[in-house]
Amino acid sequence: MTSERISGVLCHITSLPSYGGVGDFGPAAYDFADFLVSAKQRLWQVLPLSPTGYGSSPYSALSAFAGNYQLISLEFLVRDGFLTQERIAGLAGHDGNCDFGRVFNEKLPLVEEAAANFLDNASPEQKQRFQRFKQDNIAWLTDYALFNVLRRKFEYKSWNEWPEEFCLRKADAMTQFMNEASREIATEEVVQFFFDQQWGDLRRYCEAKDIKILGDVAIFVSYDSADVWTHPEIFELDEKRMPIRVSGVPPDYFSVTGQRWGNPLYKWSLLEERGFDWWVARIRRALALYDAIRLDHFRGFEAYWSIPAEEETALNGQWIKAPGHALFNRLREIFGELPFLAEDLGLITPEVDELREFFNMPGMRILQFGFGDRGGHLYLPHRMVPNTVVYTGTHDNNTTLGWWRDDVNEIERANVQTYLHPIEHDGQIVWAMIKCAASSVANTCIFPLQDILHLGSDGRMNTPSLPEGNWSWRYHRDALHPDFAAQMAAIMEMTDRDGYQKPIEGDTAGQPTDQAALRVEEGATK
Repeated sequence: MTSERISGVLCHITSLPSYGGVGDFGPAAYDFADFLVSAKQRLWQVLPLSPTGYGSSPYSALSAFAGNYQLISLEFLVRDGFLTQERIAGLAGHDGNCDFGRVFNEKLPLVEEAAANFLDNASPEQKQRFQRFKQDNIAWLTDYALFNVLRRKFEYKSWNEWPEEFCLRKADAMTQFMNEASREIATEEVVQFFFDQQWGDLRRYCEAKDIKILGDVAIFVSYDSADVWTHPEIFELDEKRMPIRVSGVPPDYFSVTGQRWGNPLYKWSLLEERGFDWWVARIRRALALYDAIRLDHFRGFEAYWSIPAEEETALNGQWIKAPGHALFNRLREIFGELPFLAEDLGLITPEVDELREFFNMPGMRILQFGFGDRGGHLYLPHRMVPNTVVYTGTHDNNTTLGWWRDDVNEIERANVQTYLHPIEHDGQIVWAMIKCAASSVANTCIFPLQDILHLGSDGRMNTPSLPEGNWSWRYHRDALHPDFAAQMAAIMEMTDRDGYQKPIEGDTAGQPTDQAALRVEEGATK
């Protein structure tokens, strides 16, 4: 990540108050970047930008490589001439939580219509850029487009329920279908081109504002995904291509029966024999999208919880060793120093810490976890080290205000009052926690936007193990009040996270050490 003291905000793209019922790369994203600048924030953390499947979860993606069509701005498609203003009138508006069903029914057809218009009417220069995009992403793009077309053809059933010739990707059937559906496949490729172009424009805007993007790479992929359909050989599947064992975690803070995520597990030995080629391609794509990467469920790279597929909960799993050292050595050989943040929450062993520290990856500390018994004190500032990223909470936690009102027990409440300062009314807890994180020695601190906006439990993004109602939160168009930005900016200045590091008296860091320069200064005073 970085050795500089910086801070940032966690806000997923879908949470922006964009036109069309879901946050996207349109004007609201640029307004949010401007808010970050005024608040002296230099990181924008987003969740995976992948196309979502079941439950609209960014962690239940249809592809580890493709982009989510929902994030494409209809307004910018109008600006670029691929839709008319009349075509996008009357959609779900800027306000209210995401209605993913309505977005699917209303927005997707318009994005595809714009893609068809591109195929028919794009300028030679635009078509040249599209061809270059296709060439740069040839390893995954056509397979994903074909997967999506077939998925629609077979009424969005999981790929293992398709007719056998398509489920098993038999060559003759695939070739014939690709010829018959060439227009639909090309349309899907253009949709990915739109995503790439709009995201690239937003990233360049952020770069000009000195804002870096921290993206998220989920360790596992969904069974019903283009990745498993295209590369079944690298996953633990039986002869019918059904999962043998699946992912999850044992009982923890979030669930007494653990969490059965259900993702198929990798055949790590085969991947290692192949030089981790699939992972190399995946990280190459991620590094094209983000400046730095949060590795979700980092402990799974050292050992992962393996659950027999027939089990309904995560209780009867076992830890299996993973070749984390070999994988990260290979990635470092190819990409150099790895800009990774390790999501090292949960049951962390000395071996997991050793893996993270060997590759100089910062770990995560969540303040909300720090106020129980002594075992949680490692999440508090006095136990932190500089190579750390501290959060008030994450997308899996309640908001700070919601946590204080609804979740803390009396012991935690008393410990907060002791560690921070007396909290006389609920609203004080938010600034107290933000200041606590910012004043820590951690090089990086990140605040969920909901905390800055002082939102309660109704602003929560995700409740782990809850199958419905997650990921839909959006902030109101008027929520980014200048007073919030001013208060954040003042805290960042006071805690040296504003990008202007004033030398401390007696500290020569950043001061001239060249003797000639010192003599010039001395001569000027004579």
